[in-house]
Amino acid sequence: MHRGQETITYLLQGAVDHEDFAGNAGTIEAGDLQFMTAGKGIMHAEMPRQDGSTTIGMQLWVDLPEKLKKCEPRYRDLRAAEIPKVDIDEGKVHIKVISGRSHGVDSVQELAYTPVWLLDIEIKPGGSIVQELPAGWNAFAYTLGGSTAFGVGADEVTVGKFHNVVFEQKGDTVSAKVSEDAKENGHFSKLLLPFFQFFFFKKIEC
Repeated sequence: MHRGQETITYLLQGAVDHEDFAGNAGTIEAGDLQFMTAGKGIMHAEMPRQDGSTTIGMQLWVDLPEKLKKCEPRYRDLRAAEIPKVDIDEGKVHIKVISGRSHGVDSVQELAYTPVWLLDIEIKPGGSIVQELPAGWNAFAYTLGGSTAFGVGADEVTVGKFHNVVFEQKGDTVSAKVSEDAKENGHFSKLLLPFFQFFFFKKIEC
């Protein structure tokens, strides 16, 4: 049972079956997302597909603002094929624009009650990206593979996989790159939320 929150589940591997007390049911697979608004309250179940494979994903929990805490529950799927994509830096950077905007590509899906930008970014060795940020929003990245250097100059920090990188609110861009001699691509999901939102991200593996 959840209430007063929204969850966003992004599946990287495997499949998850979902159903809730309102009669919603479905399955998300690798590259798909599930948006669930608990609102005034919802009882639901999420079960990895029982076929012996490993299910890996991420789940974001967002606390709804006071005026939306008693809204009607709802549930939406976003399929991988529906997500717009863009390549930059001569093909060295691949971006899935799940929600929000990146390098001239918009995703206008109305998936959450609260504004959320969610980007899945993969950088090949020698590639780099400068991502614009909405002013005053919280921004963080969860690293999924390889090592990625965030920041510039003296503020540059290289982060390995399975870490949460939280950025300061000052400034209007985030820079990321992967070393030319890296053995793996850098891969991370970047999330941006209005400054008033409380959130946390957790990795799912089962």
